[in-house]
Amino acid sequence: MSSLNDLLKLPRFSDLEVLSTHRDLDRPVESVEITETPDIAGFIPENVIILTTAMIFKDDQQQLKPFLASLVTKKVAALGIKVGRFIEDIDPAVVAYATELNIPLIKIPSTQPLGGLLYRMQSYLWDTKTEQLTYALDIQKKFSSLLMHDVSNGRFIAELGKIINAPVILLNPWHKVIGNSQYFSGSSYPASFYAEQLSAQNYRRISEGKANLVINNINGEKLQVLGYPVNVIDNFPYYLLILRPEQIPYPISEFAIEQAVLTLMFILYKNHKVQDFFDLLKSDFLSQLVEAKSLQTEEHRNWVDLGSNYGLVQSNHYRIALVYCVPDEQSQNQVFYRKDESQIANNWMQDQLPLKIRDVVVFKVKNSNDIALLFQSEEPDLERTLTNLVKELEDALGIRLSFSFGNACETIEDISNSYIEAKSALTEIKQRTEIETINYYRPKGLIGLFEGTDEEDIHYFCEKILGELAYPEDTATVDLRKTLQYYLDYNCEITKTANTLYLHRNTIKYRIKQCEKLLGISVKQPQNSLNLRLALELSKGENVPKLSE
Repeated sequence: MSSLNDLLKLPRFSDLEVLSTHRDLDRPVESVEITETPDIAGFIPENVIILTTAMIFKDDQQQLKPFLASLVTKKVAALGIKVGRFIEDIDPAVVAYATELNIPLIKIPSTQPLGGLLYRMQSYLWDTKTEQLTYALDIQKKFSSLLMHDVSNGRFIAELGKIINAPVILLNPWHKVIGNSQYFSGSSYPASFYAEQLSAQNYRRISEGKANLVINNINGEKLQVLGYPVNVIDNFPYYLLILRPEQIPYPISEFAIEQAVLTLMFILYKNHKVQDFFDLLKSDFLSQLVEAKSLQTEEHRNWVDLGSNYGLVQSNHYRIALVYCVPDEQSQNQVFYRKDESQIANNWMQDQLPLKIRDVVVFKVKNSNDIALLFQSEEPDLERTLTNLVKELEDALGIRLSFSFGNACETIEDISNSYIEAKSALTEIKQRTEIETINYYRPKGLIGLFEGTDEEDIHYFCEKILGELAYPEDTATVDLRKTLQYYLDYNCEITKTANTLYLHRNTIKYRIKQCEKLLGISVKQPQNSLNLRLALELSKGENVPKLSE
């Protein structure tokens, strides 16, 4: 993009004089307009030079001050006033005010027709834009060729840095350097030194669109950074950082850089889709592995060979953990955000976990946002390692993870058991309001099968099976229920029951006969015994009130 200084240095504009005083004149110029209208500010683009004869201000130049003030919000590059027609000389007070507002005030001699000046300025800007556009298209062709030749992210960033002659850094969505230009090879400080100076607010600004930032260089001096979001996963972009963008040589334009960013997006998107396809194959493999035992086919499969491409190894220790992205109140019902969140968590674990844990395999669980981890070695400090890694992700992106572990097993065929246990643990924690980072499967027993069952149905079942013994109040019936409970617990053995309750064997016999009389059934019959045990367990304690309550 051309600057005002570039324009004024041209011989054809040598008779234009800047009256106001400014630190620099390197402000961008995109167009030129002629006007005699005092409210033009509402109808012009930014970075424009305004040319005028100031006819409307000929009787009162002080009215130029509010006119100048109205141009500030539009970032006007300069105001050019032709003298000798309506205004002989520009009032020094107006010049001083233009200096105060930092708007260059240009004196145009009476020999310069405004129409001719407009044409010459526009011609220069158009020629410059044409040259920049041509160069940008050449860059696009070069980068498109790199895309077709399947270059790596690092090679692409190196080429970009060479073309624009500026240090370039590419960061992944969790702010780690995945590519940088050759500049950093000869630097005392790596690319990460500069990336780590960006704050969470800086990353939010870049995510919303191109952002100009200021950080410190190795000497503590201010350093300008231009940041671009590279949107591959909508809610979690990659970040392209260009250091010292003010030194990028002509004719490289902002448009040329945006073309490079677009090509980079295609490269990253292609790699993302390739990884998605590989993850889908891994998910299918995990489903087959989990379902194989339940299908009970006679076909023997060598799972290590089948899964070697996915990281499966021969071991005597296998354990599944399911990973859940814990939502907050804001993201609870945001379906697309939750999907992106899961994708990023999956990518992050594939990148980070192998650096800390041996032989771990990351799977996406089909038809869900959950992630499965297969641990294939015993890790003595696993909880602390996972907790530290989770904190890193939460600090970077605000994504909180929770792990639900199944029990460890010794054979590949039993991985399905560990998976089922992990799934049961995950289902349980999703119903909680407070979710821990690390959770383990705990067997529920037969009673656990009734969790979530309607209380009235449970009461009805208990009273139908136990009758008066379901919720006894009088002491005699309570004693009968207690005796029946122990009798069934000891597999209907009179002596063990008598010894435990410190009663005579005949007392136990009498009480059991009383129970059978109340129930109208034989308690030793297997089906009756099972129903009685279950009803006694379900009706225990005061947590299950009576139906009459």
